[in-house]
Amino acid sequence: MLDIKLLRSQPEQVQARLNSRGKSHDISKLVELEQEIRVLETQRSHLQAESNDIGKQVGFKMKSGAPNDEIQVLKARSHEVKQLLASLEPQEKALREESHLILMTLPNLPSETTPIGKDEKENVEVRRWGDEYKTTRTDILPHWDIGEKLGLLNFERAVKISQARFVTLIGAGAALERALIQFMLNIHTANGYIEVAPPLLVNTDSMTGTGQLPKFADDLFKCADDDLWLIPTAEVPVTNLYRDEILDGESLPIHHCAYTPCFRREAGSYGRDTRGLIRLHQFNKVELVKFVLPEKSSEEHEQLVRDAESILQALKLPYRVVKLCTGDIGFGAAKCYDLEVWLPAANAYREISSCSNFHDFQARRANIRFKSKGKKGTEFLHTINGSGLAVGRTMTAILENYQQPDGRILIPEVLQPLMNKQYL
Repeated sequence: MLDIKLLRSQPEQVQARLNSRGKSHDISKLVELEQEIRVLETQRSHLQAESNDIGKQVGFKMKSGAPNDEIQVLKARSHEVKQLLASLEPQEKALREESHLILMTLPNLPSETTPIGKDEKENVEVRRWGDEYKTTRTDILPHWDIGEKLGLLNFERAVKISQARFVTLIGAGAALERALIQFMLNIHTANGYIEVAPPLLVNTDSMTGTGQLPKFADDLFKCADDDLWLIPTAEVPVTNLYRDEILDGESLPIHHCAYTPCFRREAGSYGRDTRGLIRLHQFNKVELVKFVLPEKSSEEHEQLVRDAESILQALKLPYRVVKLCTGDIGFGAAKCYDLEVWLPAANAYREISSCSNFHDFQARRANIRFKSKGKKGTEFLHTINGSGLAVGRTMTAILENYQQPDGRILIPEVLQPLMNKQYL
């Protein structure tokens, strides 16, 4: 959620930064509402001051034995002022609710270090890693073909059980996914992330706090009879661990990691990646979430990116890091890096992790603050998160990059002890 004080004081700058996202986010109605609210606030303040003053005058006149008619005039005015105050309250409440509803639909302001651009074509490549591990073979089978051929993946039976865009992992396929999850968690906890096993069903307040609601309701799965939603990412429950709390500034930063299944309708991606593991309704992911001091935000974000990269490097999977432009960053992100892994069958890089710095956007929505030692007030902290990694997409990369001429899959060396074998 945007800082309403910033919007009030610098509406032109806010509008310009929102416009850089390349979509229409007109804040004129919001500015108008805030002006009306300020007028009512001023009226209420003056009336309350007058009411307090009248109360003092009445008390003084009664003690001094002033004529009763003078006292009655003051009391009549006091009654009139209280009625005016009472009439302002519902007006102000209605305006604030309307303002809040608009505010909750506005995306975050892009960081000044986020490149200006219209869409993904204007994203900026930052670096590449692992070109020496790219295969020169031209006969690499797509992961869904080799996976079904080896009996690791079964899409047909998953459709029978559920519907399209689900998969069943069988035998060594299930074992590979389990090994990847364990490996990722081992690395991240060794790097200081505290593991969390959160609920997979969360309430509306939690979805609103991280920015999935109200805007992205169509992309989510909701329980019809309860105020519960299936999580689209562990970012939601882990971030909301501290919703409506004031943390001790000395306790920051807090670093968490979590493995969870994730559930997405993918309503906005109809027809894309209909085959394979890239875009499923249910998938597994290891998420990294940070709660940090604002002044440490940028360096903590860069480190989270490196932590996600470390998994790809350990697995020796070629990838590149891309800085997203203003027209491609997510709703709540101020700045975002995508890690894109190399898929030889597609001869292309595909996203395997998005690492976003939200600044205080989520903290304002979820009301997560901190208090520094020696300071009177509280401040909103910054939240940062990213996949560390999407497990299905990591499996995809392994099935293609580690494909052998004889049709087997060489298991990455770091996973072999977890699987007690060398090949799939």
